[in-house]
Amino acid sequence: MSGFSKDELKRKRVGVLFGGLSSEREVSLRTGAAVSKALRGLGYDVVEIDVGKDLPARLAAEKVEVAFIALHGRYGEDGCVQGLLECMFIPYTGSGVMASSLGMDKVFAKQVFIAHGIPTPPYRAFRSGDEARAAVDSLPFGLPVVVKPSREGSSVGVHICKSRDEYLAAVEDASKLAGSILVEQYIKGREVQGGVLDNEALGVIEVVAAREFYDYQAKYQSGGTTQYLFPAPLPPDQYERVNQVCLAAHRALECSGGSRSDVILTPSGEVFLLEINTLPGMTESSLLPKIAAGRGIDFPGLCERLLQGACLKA
Repeated sequence: MSGFSKDELKRKRVGVLFGGLSSEREVSLRTGAAVSKALRGLGYDVVEIDVGKDLPARLAAEKVEVAFIALHGRYGEDGCVQGLLECMFIPYTGSGVMASSLGMDKVFAKQVFIAHGIPTPPYRAFRSGDEARAAVDSLPFGLPVVVKPSREGSSVGVHICKSRDEYLAAVEDASKLAGSILVEQYIKGREVQGGVLDNEALGVIEVVAAREFYDYQAKYQSGGTTQYLFPAPLPPDQYERVNQVCLAAHRALECSGGSRSDVILTPSGEVFLLEINTLPGMTESSLLPKIAAGRGIDFPGLCERLLQGACLKA
């Protein structure tokens, strides 16, 4: 099933799914409020649904015909809601079940990237905190490293570890969160992010965080201290290389709609893909809207583009 025209969508009941049950609930609430306001302003019939265990009943009771997924993290970004919507034959925005599931699990996503020749930092994956702790002195790349839970987003539980004690504390934190524990070689460089919309590279933005890296606090609680530079001030060949890598990641996972990829650009010009976000944030501080705005697509227009791509993907 393909997407819809604007006229078709104006005649349908659009459910904006937000909130949810993940550690990123607060961010999702902001995304959902922003998207709902934008779509209503364009004349769409919108109902807001704060996602809980009663989601199937809510979708039926509200007679939702098209779903705009404004969720982040587990149960919303990982293929769970996408699978439910497929079973209910409700077209939805963003990537399908498989792409969402792979994109949410950093370990499996890395395996796909490596299979497609996409550069990504060397890593080890551990099924438990005990396994990760036992490997502290035998990591093939040594310290510093980045420790992260494999199935969380918004940099939740991510730590840069420069010492053995920092590593052990980071493993303890990551083991409380979803998925296996991913330990990556730390690659020092500039933090840049590439956006993709409808299978087209939109451009690259550089994030200059006041903190050590672009973590949860820098993303959502920085109070204006994080700088965003669009287009990223890079040499043309490096800018194009980042665009190519982000588009390659989008295509490797067979994503739909919009995606945003996190990239490290080293001083020598090497590009390393860290991860892909298959449901990028849509708040006032989110990066995909900033990239789209730099390309002349305002926030309501971006929401409408994503909505027009809603479809069943199974």
